[in-house]
Amino acid sequence: MNDRPSRPPGRPKPSAGRPRQSRPRPAGRPFGAWPDDVAILYGWHSVVEALRNPRRKLRRLMLTENAARRLEEEAIPHRIDPEIVRPGEIDRLLDPDAVHQGMLAECDPLPSLSLAKVAECDLLLVLDQITDPHNVGAIVRSAAAMKVGAIVTTARHSPAATGVLAKSASGGLEHVPFCFVGNLARALDELKQNGVLVVGLDSEGGADLVDARLTAPTALVLGAEGKGLRHLTRQTCDTLARIDLPGAIVSLNVSNAAVLALYIARRAIGSPA
Repeated sequence: MNDRPSRPPGRPKPSAGRPRQSRPRPAGRPFGAWPDDVAILYGWHSVVEALRNPRRKLRRLMLTENAARRLEEEAIPHRIDPEIVRPGEIDRLLDPDAVHQGMLAECDPLPSLSLAKVAECDLLLVLDQITDPHNVGAIVRSAAAMKVGAIVTTARHSPAATGVLAKSASGGLEHVPFCFVGNLARALDELKQNGVLVVGLDSEGGADLVDARLTAPTALVLGAEGKGLRHLTRQTCDTLARIDLPGAIVSLNVSNAAVLALYIARRAIGSPA
């Protein structure tokens, strides 16, 4: 007598010869799907801003018929010959929840700015090991809206400027260059030596950012959610400031805190020349 339980109804009989399906290739570099020297952009705003950016070198452009028609209607140049594909062909290259709107581009990453060049900007943003690509992408979008000159972050412990980050930035990557550094505290010291006022955002800061005396050039430093600024980063800042909120909830998501801090700083130092 066979005592093994019967297979539930509707479940297919296993086949020893059936090949195992490969996992769909995701877009983000943390998964190791693409080489480090390839940036993946998808979605309307991300790809269109890349097409408009003469500094962005495109290697491949995949478009659905609808996306190609929309580009033509809005007179946006392709710059390279596109591959017209079905939506499913792009789906297979991305995570299941990626909203690509019929557009995907493979590009060279934009070059990292030098700290000397960064110090010439009137308003800077420094990210201290903020690792979530959605948050960093939202911060990049806000930085572009507030005309931030550059974003400084560490080469390690930061998400790659591709995939999910690029989609969340909604084209902002083409307008706010990154400066990747090996040691953040040393980079802050160098900025200070070049006349940059370095202000760390911290809930225990001595003054509200609204009341701080901000003058160009200013660098705002944000830490990761939960951890905040690292000890050495805090020590290296010229000053620490907080954002006082009038409501019952007195803390913000880091991307929301970034846009509020940038708005305060931009109003304080004025528009760029």
